[in-house]
Amino acid sequence: MAAPKDLALRFPGDFLFGVATAAYQIEGATREDGRKPCIWDAFSKMPGRVYQQHSGDTACDHYHLWESDLDLIKSLGVDAYRFSIAWPRILPDGRGPVNDKGLDFYDRLIDGMVARGLKVYPTLYHWDLPLTLAGDGGWTARSTAEAFADYVEVVVRRLGDRMDALATINEPWCICHLSHLYGIHAPGEKSVEAFAASVHTLNLAHGLGVQAARSVKPDLPMGIVINAHSVYPASDAPRDREAAERAFQFNNGIFFEPMFQGSYPAEVLDAFGQHMDIRDGDLKTIHQPLDWWGLNYYTPLRVKADTNAGAVYPMAETVPPVPGPELTDIGWEVHEKGLSDLLKDVNSRYSLPDCYITENGACYNDEPQDGVINDQRRIDYLEKHFGAIADAREAGVPVKGYFLWSLMDNFEWAEGYRMRFGVVHVDYDTQVRTLKNSALWYRDLIKAHRQG
Repeated sequence: MAAPKDLALRFPGDFLFGVATAAYQIEGATREDGRKPCIWDAFSKMPGRVYQQHSGDTACDHYHLWESDLDLIKSLGVDAYRFSIAWPRILPDGRGPVNDKGLDFYDRLIDGMVARGLKVYPTLYHWDLPLTLAGDGGWTARSTAEAFADYVEVVVRRLGDRMDALATINEPWCICHLSHLYGIHAPGEKSVEAFAASVHTLNLAHGLGVQAARSVKPDLPMGIVINAHSVYPASDAPRDREAAERAFQFNNGIFFEPMFQGSYPAEVLDAFGQHMDIRDGDLKTIHQPLDWWGLNYYTPLRVKADTNAGAVYPMAETVPPVPGPELTDIGWEVHEKGLSDLLKDVNSRYSLPDCYITENGACYNDEPQDGVINDQRRIDYLEKHFGAIADAREAGVPVKGYFLWSLMDNFEWAEGYRMRFGVVHVDYDTQVRTLKNSALWYRDLIKAHRQG
């Protein structure tokens, strides 16, 4: 195990260290100050969708505890805080009347960050689509992309003067694949047609959002956060390698190529183009020059060729981890090399701007013992992944910063509150926050980095 000092010395002096959260996962107060429901408010109330019908109704009560939470963040010594802005707080129906009380909350939050010397890294959309827009078709409807652009303009006009960088959308793959094809996240659809429509709507929303933000504040550094998959073939057989490449295009290229090259992968268009409503000028709109991009990485994807006669694109089957690798408590394989391999791969394929690791972390459900949470497995995970980032940097990938997921235990979507990713433990009955040993390790790493 490397000493924090040795690990810290592998990063340049201007490397940014931060923590990350998302609005629906921590804020609570879902019915306060003019906020109306989002798709996750509805989805979590449906039996069988979320573990024990947990919801974000209260979550970590960050809406009321934000000042002490910012003090907590400051105590870790981080440079920056990545959080998301809740669309249904700003435009409760998705479009139309602006809710000033919602903007007031983020005004206070951002002012509190600035007062504490924390850099401000918001994300505009982290999955809390206003429920009213679901009535128009949600992410399958082109009108949602236009509504998103209106929302972006409202936010940047009010809050953009204090932002250090802004992301349009968090994890397109989860919004499209996980939510519209596999049915695991809200709105819980299992439809190829809905999936294909959502992909293009989402890409278009990103492009329109960048344009809207820059129309208000042209110098605001704009980016997107992508949970790209590090894809490995199950064997060296040509058919498995070809399946891995198809899986790459299906999971990654479907977003990277339109955003960074202004086109869709040919195989993606062959498979889904008839459902995507691509119009003249759309790809130019999607292909906005970006100042940065964010990568969220947790675990690799391993695939083999799907040779069944009825196999559909990408004709690739997910292969479970072979017995032997370390798994986190959510069942994800620990494979830090996947992070460095992925960074090098996408940078060789596309012309990309500077990168930030916008999420990385691990689920370990350690509970307090005599007031101490000894989450050594999380420390080991983080140490390995910082090493992988340093490897990628030394190979020429411009990684400029890192945001640890997550600041604190929170509502973990379909898993409810049973899975804990935080470096700060939350007792959901009392809302007491307790720093885990991993938080102390991260604080020491940042301190060693500052001391150089």
